[in-house]
Amino acid sequence: MVYPIVAVGDQVLKTRAKDLPADLPAAELNELVQNMFETMYSAHGVGLAAPQIGRGIRLFVMDSGPMVEPDEDDEPTTEPLDAATQMAPAELPVRRAFINPQMLSETGEEWGFEEGCLSIPGIRELVQRCPNIVLRYEDENRQLHEEAFTGMAARIIQHEYDHLEGILFTDKLSAFKKQLLKGKLARISKGDVKHDYRMKFPVAAGRR
Repeated sequence: MVYPIVAVGDQVLKTRAKDLPADLPAAELNELVQNMFETMYSAHGVGLAAPQIGRGIRLFVMDSGPMVEPDEDDEPTTEPLDAATQMAPAELPVRRAFINPQMLSETGEEWGFEEGCLSIPGIRELVQRCPNIVLRYEDENRQLHEEAFTGMAARIIQHEYDHLEGILFTDKLSAFKKQLLKGKLARISKGDVKHDYRMKFPVAAGRR
């Protein structure tokens, strides 16, 4: 099932998501995760958070494969940080679901990359983020993990994690840049934007 993606302006995107309960039926969770992957791929995205489909819960999916070109000698991205050196592992594509994630650390010299968002089609801006992170999360089987990620995988995770905190990438821009984008964001919320995937526009819906 492909969900419509909620556009900027919907309150769900500005509200901190709640933890998934431990007693959520496994079948229901697995169906939700698979539908989120299907929705993400349908929109040609590399990450999708539950608030973007109107669900205020702490869950996101990602597949960094389209953005990562690994070398044959690369080590997995998800090995723990070395306790002695605190060096992050080399980067490989990461495809998985993250449930009730907790950001434990963000380290390294910030680097800029032009980010976009499925909830804000047509806008891309340079965002500064740390290259190395450590995340604690549950997988689809509700098994707990604590892992390190680096590079593009870390950036995607930080972007999606922000969604669970009610933060959009545009919130990280300068006051001047935010002012320049104000009109565009307002038009997007009304559906006045080109898009090639299913979307739900809060302002338009409110006028029906």
